[in-house]
Amino acid sequence: MDIEQIKILLERYNQGTCSPEEADIIEQWFDNINRHQSVIMNDDALNLQLDEVKQLINEQIAPQAERPVPATKVRSLRPWYIGVAAAAALAAGVFLFRNDRPATAPASPPLIIANTKTVTRTVNNGFVEVSTPNGLKETITLEDGSTIAMNGGTKVRYPERFGSNARQVFLEEGEAMFEAAHDPARSFTVYSGDLSTVALGTSFNIRAYASENDITVALISGKVKVEKTGSASKGAILMPSEQLRYNRVSLHMIKTTFSNPDNIIGWRKGYLIFDGANFNDIANALQNRFGVTVINNSNKTEWNYKGSFTKNESLSEVLDVICTIKSIKYTIKSDTVYLEN
Repeated sequence: MDIEQIKILLERYNQGTCSPEEADIIEQWFDNINRHQSVIMNDDALNLQLDEVKQLINEQIAPQAERPVPATKVRSLRPWYIGVAAAAALAAGVFLFRNDRPATAPASPPLIIANTKTVTRTVNNGFVEVSTPNGLKETITLEDGSTIAMNGGTKVRYPERFGSNARQVFLEEGEAMFEAAHDPARSFTVYSGDLSTVALGTSFNIRAYASENDITVALISGKVKVEKTGSASKGAILMPSEQLRYNRVSLHMIKTTFSNPDNIIGWRKGYLIFDGANFNDIANALQNRFGVTVINNSNKTEWNYKGSFTKNESLSEVLDVICTIKSIKYTIKSDTVYLEN
């Protein structure tokens, strides 16, 4: 479904001639992306929102004869909503405004999962080991002034004091952003699985969760060299806005580019940004953000999800959007989310 088709669908909604299924999807979409009275979106965020409605319509609506929507279901859209959807892929900095919800409508309380876990720090044989549980983040400063911002479910190990020739850090599990203090005399090296990433004065993000096949190194600033540990190959040099994916199964390295650093390190600000994410990507993100385990008991195994969420959106709000688009439902028991048909 292209932009012009979405425009036509929105026009039909405005006239009350689309099917009840189409009307439900459009209303849920606007509810989810316009909870607040006003939102300013950049190109990337707006395109992700448009991708959400495309996915939702394509995945949920089976071809059928159109049926008029009952009068009680029709809710008129402001005419420029149609223009927003049609021009979303082209417009920059579009301002969305919506305030037609009845003032007496009760607000659903956000679902909060209590997280009683804490960050742990141990020292053993001159090495410091820091672990963050799912749902918590932590930033640590090393003795040379370098910093490590750790996502949930992450473990790093580093010496209490670096040697005179090198600075070595081990990302044992998870995701972290490293900002290496400038020190030409001592290279800064992060070991993650089969890869080693060498920098002098650089900020870069490494994602290496055990449940994912890929290890990803993304360069935010400076310059790094990524090598396969123990390999005689020269490795790959990354420049800003470049990333390298190493597949632990195929042992192949692929270098690509990214346009928006928030897509890489948005987790530091509490954002959830998905661009073609599979189920494991989404499950890990929800686990790291909310401290929950996600189990997929549905028959939806092929995921290619695009969408974004702010730090203010609760677990239930995020799940509402994702499950609506995937045409599944969810239940939450304790700290586990179950997805079902």
